[in-house]
Amino acid sequence: MRVREATQADWARIWPLWHRVVAAGETYMWAPDTSEADARAAWMLPEPAVVFVAEDGADIVGTALLKPNQPGLGDHVANAGFMVDPNRAGEGIGRTLAHHVLSAARGRRFKAMQFNAVVSTNTAAVRLWKSLGFEVVGTVPGAFRHPDGLVDIHIMYRRL
Repeated sequence: MRVREATQADWARIWPLWHRVVAAGETYMWAPDTSEADARAAWMLPEPAVVFVAEDGADIVGTALLKPNQPGLGDHVANAGFMVDPNRAGEGIGRTLAHHVLSAARGRRFKAMQFNAVVSTNTAAVRLWKSLGFEVVGTVPGAFRHPDGLVDIHIMYRRL
């Protein structure tokens, strides 16, 4: 598997993965019926954001978005989003992407990383982030409309 910076031309291969993850309605705040155009606008952001892809041969098996969490006086804290092909869950793709993105964030001189909405029922993600030094710094009760009902979201943070 190889992780590299994505190009705009990669969107055609990112979109099926993005759509599948978001359409499940279990881990991201975007509406499950988000259009391709809106998805592209939300994920393929201009600099200073950067998108990465994890490739296994010709297949994109994961993607990540790294960006400032806030503009201006908050742009020293990074934010990131990660998506892994559900058929490839448990293969270490998320961990590999995470290491790559954390390194890229340090290289871009971010001082910390914050996740604004880690769905509490996404236990694999919570476990991964905790294993990489993130801590839950806040929980918002019932802030996510999961298919099984309202669930909490965690705000997670770590210094870089």
